[in-house]
Amino acid sequence: IATYAQNGNGSDALALFHEMQLKAMEPNAMTFVSILDACSGVAAVAEGKEGHAGIIEKGFDSDVVVGTALVNM
Repeated sequence: IATYAQNGNGSDALALFHEMQLKAMEPNAMTFVSILDACSGVAAVAEGKEGHAGIIEKGFDSDVVVGTALVNM
């Protein structure tokens, strides 16, 4: 996911994240950082809001790196 997001393939990163969710794989803090990066790259506001909700739900809202990614989005 990070590689897709960092190389301008935000749509592919988001698709892979959705596939992760379908397979009940748990995202970690870095997954959310990459998803937020992907959202900002493709102007996916709705997905960014979903990511933010997931960050809160998983308890990553106090992570400084995740918080920085939210600000950058």
